[in-house]
Amino acid sequence: MPNQQFQSCIDACYACAAACDHCAAACLQEQDVKMMARCIALDMDCAEICRMAAAYMARGSELASALCRVCADVCEACGDECAQHQMGHCQECAQACRRCADECRRMAGGAGAQQQDMATGATAH
Repeated sequence: MPNQQFQSCIDACYACAAACDHCAAACLQEQDVKMMARCIALDMDCAEICRMAAAYMARGSELASALCRVCADVCEACGDECAQHQMGHCQECAQACRRCADECRRMAGGAGAQQQDMATGATAH
C-alpha cells in the first residue's frame, strides 16, 4: 500500500489542517479581526492544501511529491504569520505548520524513486 510510507506526513497534514481551522475560527473571535485578516486567509489556504496533499499521498498519486513541495511552502508562510501573534491558538498553529512543512519536504525529497516507478508503470497489475 503506497500510503504507508507516507503515513507520518499524512498525519502531519491532517493535524496541521485541524490546527489551521481552529486558528482561523479563533482569530475571527479576536477583538481586532481586521488585524488578523492575513492570518485567517493563510490558515484557510493552508488547511485546504494540507487536506489535498494528504489525499494525494493516501491514493499514491504520482503528483503527490510535487503537491507536497507546494504544501510545505504554504505551511511555512502560514507558520511564519501565526508565529507573529502571541495568542495560544496562533502559536499552536505555527508549530503544526512547521511540523507539516518539515514532513512534506522530507516526503517530497524521498518520494522521487517511487514516483518515477509509478510514472513508468513499474507497479504490477
